[in-house]
Amino acid sequence: MPYEVTRTTLRCMTHIPSPAEELRLIDAELWQLDARRAQLLTRRAWLVASLQRTRQPAPTPHAEPRPEATAPRVQNVLLLLGGVLLTIAAIAFTLVSWGHLGIAGRALVLGTVTLAVLAAPVPLLRRGLRSTAESVAGLGLALTVLDSYALHEAALTGTDGTGYAAVAAAVLAGLWAAYGRGLDALRLPRPAALVAAQLPLPLWAFAAGADPYTVAAALLVTSGLDAVLALRVTARSVRNAAAVGAYGLGGWGVTAAGWLSWTASGPSAAARAAALLTLAAAIALGAARRLPQPAVARGTATAGGLLLVAAGGGLLRVALPDGWTVPAHLACGIVLLSAVRGRLPEPVRGGLTQASAAVQALAVLWALPLVLVTLLGPLGWIERPWSGMPSDARAAVTVHTPWPPYPGQALLVLVAVAAVLVLTVRNEVRRPRARAGALGLAWAACIAVPAVFELPYVLTLLLLGAVTAAAVFLPTPWTATTLGLATSLNLFFLSLASQSATLTVVSALTALFVTVSGRPRLTPVMAPAALLHATALACATGAAADWRPAHTAVLVLAVPLGAALLAARLGKSPATVPVEVTGAVAGVLAVGLALADPPMLALVLSLSAVIAAGTAARPDRRPVGYAAAALFLLAGWVRLAAWDVTTPEAYTLPVTVPALLVGAWRRHREPLTSSWTAYGPGLAATLLPSLAAAWGDPQWTRPLLLGAAALLVTLLGARHRLQAPLVLGGTALVLDALHELAPYLAQAADALPRWVPPALAGLLLLAVGATYERRIREVRRVREALGKMH
Repeated sequence: MPYEVTRTTLRCMTHIPSPAEELRLIDAELWQLDARRAQLLTRRAWLVASLQRTRQPAPTPHAEPRPEATAPRVQNVLLLLGGVLLTIAAIAFTLVSWGHLGIAGRALVLGTVTLAVLAAPVPLLRRGLRSTAESVAGLGLALTVLDSYALHEAALTGTDGTGYAAVAAAVLAGLWAAYGRGLDALRLPRPAALVAAQLPLPLWAFAAGADPYTVAAALLVTSGLDAVLALRVTARSVRNAAAVGAYGLGGWGVTAAGWLSWTASGPSAAARAAALLTLAAAIALGAARRLPQPAVARGTATAGGLLLVAAGGGLLRVALPDGWTVPAHLACGIVLLSAVRGRLPEPVRGGLTQASAAVQALAVLWALPLVLVTLLGPLGWIERPWSGMPSDARAAVTVHTPWPPYPGQALLVLVAVAAVLVLTVRNEVRRPRARAGALGLAWAACIAVPAVFELPYVLTLLLLGAVTAAAVFLPTPWTATTLGLATSLNLFFLSLASQSATLTVVSALTALFVTVSGRPRLTPVMAPAALLHATALACATGAAADWRPAHTAVLVLAVPLGAALLAARLGKSPATVPVEVTGAVAGVLAVGLALADPPMLALVLSLSAVIAAGTAARPDRRPVGYAAAALFLLAGWVRLAAWDVTTPEAYTLPVTVPALLVGAWRRHREPLTSSWTAYGPGLAATLLPSLAAAWGDPQWTRPLLLGAAALLVTLLGARHRLQAPLVLGGTALVLDALHELAPYLAQAADALPRWVPPALAGLLLLAVGATYERRIREVRRVREALGKMH
């Protein structure tokens, strides 16, 4: 075939299968894909199941228990028990079997066993058995103690046991230290040597028959050596053992030195005790300078400062008269502050400052009884007011309270601490609190001065008045408030001893607090204080005029009136509520004073209601109107009771009429208001008590009037379609009618035969059953009609 013919033919030919063939090919391909997919899913399921089986542990018929202790712990316990048992065996051998051997045998046995045990750790350490070596070394140390005991019992029985124990402890400490230095890998010998080293000096002191001062010195010297060692060594076990020894023996030494200082009866004994305390303080301060932890260093320095104060105070105590112990220690504490100015590390300075502060706080606590007696002692005049002017200030404050000892020294303590707070505190953060504390202490000293120096009574009142005036005008408002109020109360109770003093003091205090109330920041406190003093002035004035308490109550009501006027002027000030509360308290007091006199009580209640109504006129005090209404009502009831009025309507109608008027006014403003809310309380207030009285009234007048009133209320309720008047009036009318018909019904019941009531009841049931459906329709209509009413 020619080339041109082939190219032309291929260009025109394209192999396209038929639709049926193409559909068959597609179906075949899909079938193969489905078969392959099913094969892969089956393989996947098998692999998943296989993996799950391999992850689950194979079930065993008997699971092994979980170990509860690690191998090293078990090893240590076994080694410890083994060492303890061998030690016990060695002790038993020494104490029991010792006498069966001769001198040579004893020496040979003990020496051989001890040397063998002490040498055993060397090969053990070479093989890496460190725990076993520690256990064997501990046994060897215990054997050396038994060796020393055996030596004393065999060859040195004539020597003193305590002295021998001191020497043995020193020798053992040296031997154990050398042993630990030779076998540096062992941790037990050196702490054990340090423990043994605690005994030589105290035991030597006891053996020498030394006095308590020497024993305390031995304890403190040992503690100092422990402190030096604890600060120098690097091994943790040795450092911890030295620290425990320093604190332990140091505590015993300080306790003994403190007791010796407190019980010292002469300068020599006090000086020796002070030397011991100074040694302890030097150890503590020296350790504080080198301790790396600031908190521990500060606490140690605080202890050192307290020890210095105790040393100096103990010296001064024996040189001064009784009562000067606390001031002497306070002086030492103040002097201690001078050390803070030196070049000392910050933790040491902080510790010394804390020590001085602690001494000052304890001194103030010691002086506190003087302040309490001065402040609380005048309360005794409440039981015996105006019984006579006392001779002096001390007699005025001790009317029912014993006078504390050493008042002059306590006063000096207060002044000294106040001066220290003012002069020494320079920190900007602490200075305001220090000034407040100094001011409080100075105030306490000022109010205690008259009683301490037994100043005249009148002069005392003048002095306390000046202190009150000065306190309330201080530039620090809240401190002024607290001190001023406290002083005014103390002054008021002191003035109760004399009538003229009471009137003068209360008048002056009232004027003072009224003046100070003008300061806006103090008004919330000073204004109520002024009202309280004005209340006291009103009571005192009435008592001075020999008025009865009920008449004095009218005078007291001037305070609630003034409070209401002042509150209206203050508006939304923070002082408004305190002023109103104080006025309410004064009003309650007035009511209490008038309780015994019903006519005056009615007057007081009426005046209180007028004040409350005036307060309710303010837009933000509308709810006070309820209180005013209640007070008016109470006043009316009390007045009726004073007139011996027993008719209940006289008490209920004053409630009903205003309540109905208020209800009508409310429905006029809010037409959707329920009649039960508007008229229910007012109608019930009269109908129910009158109905109860009518049932017990044998006369016909009250039932007749009650029935007429109930009928009128029912008709008005029906006319205006109101539930409350209709239900309440109808109920009262029915019950009132039953009460009137009750005698006749009883007579008719007696006249009828006994078979008549059951017959009538049966007829009634038949009638009701016959007309049941119609009655239900009527009830529904009545319910719908009542539902449409308000």
